[in-house]
Amino acid sequence: MPVKPEDKPIEKLRQETIDQLIMNYGHGEISIDAFERRLDQAAAATSHHQLTALTEDLELQVDNDYAEQKQHMMGCNYKPGEAKESEHMVNIFSGSDSSYFGDLPKEIKSIEVFSGSTIDLTDACFRQPSLTIKMFSLFSGPTIYVPENVRVISKVFCVFGAITNKASPNSIGEAPVIYIEGIALFSGLDIKLKKTIKERVSEFAQSLRRNLLG
Repeated sequence: MPVKPEDKPIEKLRQETIDQLIMNYGHGEISIDAFERRLDQAAAATSHHQLTALTEDLELQVDNDYAEQKQHMMGCNYKPGEAKESEHMVNIFSGSDSSYFGDLPKEIKSIEVFSGSTIDLTDACFRQPSLTIKMFSLFSGPTIYVPENVRVISKVFCVFGAITNKASPNSIGEAPVIYIEGIALFSGLDIKLKKTIKERVSEFAQSLRRNLLG
């Protein structure tokens, strides 16, 4: 017997609600205005009742084809295999912009002193179930861009600084974990997505609609 909506964790129910909204919009059952309005309401909902009310008039349910398309378009690029051990980044009174498009190593080591750097993992290929970023930051402000559907665990010890983690709390399918470790002294670390979850969801919904309805 399926679990009652009110007994599910609210974040799981929220994701199921969003999936059903995408499914019905993709098949032309609701308009773009209704989809965007309900999507905003789903993101802001604080109760199970608010979420279930958003889909109670929608007949189409998520199927296996939808799940496969979602994994293909919104899942992170994870292909288990061999990876080199580590890479090093050193910035002293300087800055760098490192964007990864190929295979990631098992570990990235970063030293920042009076610097600002960017590590962009958005389009990287994960070869291992986890990536560890070890950092030392002094009077610096590094930014790490992560894919939408990985888990990020920050273990950075921060003194006179701040850590902002805006990574997605949810992952899709078999997704790796990014561990960020180290020390930040008089520094700020920003962990971000290049696109908001709403932007990514909207892109997926539009792509699904084009594929189904032309």
